Amino acid sequence: MTNTTALDVLLIQKDDTWDQCNWIVPLSKSLEGLTAEQAAWIPPSGGLSIWQLVNHMYYYNHRLLCRMQGKEPTLPAVDSNEYTFGNPGDATDAAGWNTLLQGTTRLAQQLRDQLAALQESDLEAAYMDSEEKWAHELARWVLHDAYHAGQIVLLRRQQGSWKIVF
Repeated sequence: MTNTTALDVLLIQKDDTWDQCNWIVPLSKSLEGLTAEQAAWIPPSGGLSIWQLVNHMYYYNHRLLCRMQGKEPTLPAVDSNEYTFGNPGDATDAAGWNTLLQGTTRLAQQLRDQLAALQESDLEAAYMDSEEKWAHELARWVLHDAYHAGQIVLLRRQQGSWKIVF
C-alpha cells in the first residue's frame, strides 16, 4: 500500500466538493436541476441569491486557475469581496444562468486537471509573493467551495426546491 500524500488529500477533497457524494453535498449536486428563477431568489429576510454565490465562487476559482497556470488572471482584482457576488441574477434569464453553470462546470474540471498535474514539491512553493505555501492556499480554496455549496443547499431548502436525497 502506498502512502497518501498531501496532493492525494487535496484531490479527494476537490472531488468530494465538486461531484462525489460522500460526507457532504458536492457543489454540482447542490446546483442540479436549479432554474434561473430559483437561482435568482433572495430569502425574504435578505441575503444573497444562489446566482450570486456561484458568481463569487466562479470569480475566485477563475483567478486561482490562472495563478496555477502561471498566468495573470483575466478577471480583474476588485476593491471589495462584495463585488465578486455581482447582481442577484435575472429570474427570466435561463440562458444567462445556463452559461454560468456551464462555465462553472468547465472551470471545475480545469481546476481538477491542474491540481492533478501538480507535484508534491509544488505544494511547498510560495503562493505568489507571500509567505504562504500553495498547499495552504489550495486547502483553503477547497473549504471555500464546500462552505458555499452548503449555503446553496440551505437556500434551496428555504425556497422549497431541495428534493434531492443521495
